[in-house]
Amino acid sequence: MNKKNVEDILARREILLLLLILIGFTSCVPDNNLGSDTIDINTLDPNNGTNSNSTSMVELGRQLFWDPVLSGGMDVACVSCHHPDFAYADGRALPIGVGGQGLGPQRIDAVNDNIGLVGRNSPTILNTAFNGLDENGNFNPVTAPMFWDNRAQSLESQAIQPLLSFEEMRGHAFDETVAIDSIVARLEAIPEYVLNFNNVFGNNSSINSDNIGTAIAAFERTILATDSPFDRFQAGDNSALTNAQIRGMNTFQRVGCEDCHSGSMFSDFELHTIGVPDSPLLNETDSGANGNYEFRTPTLRNLPQTGPYFHNGVAGSLEETIRFYITARNFANNNGNGGPENLKINPNVNRNQLDNDIRNLGPINNNNVQDIIQFLHALNDTNFDKIIPTSVPSGLNPGGNIN
Repeated sequence: MNKKNVEDILARREILLLLLILIGFTSCVPDNNLGSDTIDINTLDPNNGTNSNSTSMVELGRQLFWDPVLSGGMDVACVSCHHPDFAYADGRALPIGVGGQGLGPQRIDAVNDNIGLVGRNSPTILNTAFNGLDENGNFNPVTAPMFWDNRAQSLESQAIQPLLSFEEMRGHAFDETVAIDSIVARLEAIPEYVLNFNNVFGNNSSINSDNIGTAIAAFERTILATDSPFDRFQAGDNSALTNAQIRGMNTFQRVGCEDCHSGSMFSDFELHTIGVPDSPLLNETDSGANGNYEFRTPTLRNLPQTGPYFHNGVAGSLEETIRFYITARNFANNNGNGGPENLKINPNVNRNQLDNDIRNLGPINNNNVQDIIQFLHALNDTNFDKIIPTSVPSGLNPGGNIN
């Protein structure tokens, strides 16, 4: 072998080595760079012009959020079903509100009356300040969609609805028509609340439904979890995600998950029919918004901490959740109704009702499923407000009967 042949071989080896290095590097870079397609959520103001972020208002909202005086039997608080130990969800498929005892999955119906379970899974309060956020970073707190069926707009409106709900907080104590007046009368009888409402709202008749909702919403807008590995990756830290998480991000985008789970909150906040089966814990079907089994796309942030999943908690793990989408896609495309027995397509939903985004999902194999799960873990941030007050102005146990 002459000198020229040796030099040619060495040159080819150097080129091959360089190509291998480049391949290894690009395997750690997202195919379509999902991270660059979303707004850095930390650049956004969660209050967005609401002028409800004063420290005194937030602390009043915290008091109300934890105080069971807002419930009919004075045994349930907002936090009973939205507790920091469960990332401001409750870790249950379906909540136990009125008459409940204990916290999270260990909570039981201590009264055994006719109230029963709350009919839908407790969504997390984390990042609800950004409900309605679109891919361009626009959101309007006044029109922000709330609940699984988008039936309310704004956190202020959402905060009042559980007070009126028979199963969640009202119970048998009073009729819905007088619930708010009864709660206001209770608060007006507590000097500390009178003082705090006057300090925040500035007049002697400040305890009313609007101001209760405003204060609770102000507190909820401080419950943020926006420093996930994905957020750090998006901000320029290329080491924030593992190779598996980047593969999962690429797959997430490639198969079409982002068609509904879009933007920085990984939700389009719109209603979709995907055929989730009814909960075996309920006696009646839940036909969702408009009677079409439509439910809102949930955020994917902090999923590892906020299961079970779907509007009724029928999926107990992230793997079950992802595999249900495979089942739904196959059913939509006339390929059967496979999957685990508890996660077959709701028999009340026909394939023509299913959302086109389900029908158009790309292929997902076992490796894809595990990579997507790893990516979902990259959206998790455990550093959020976990303050548990030692007391509330009513003198009742903070959180109600959660101990």
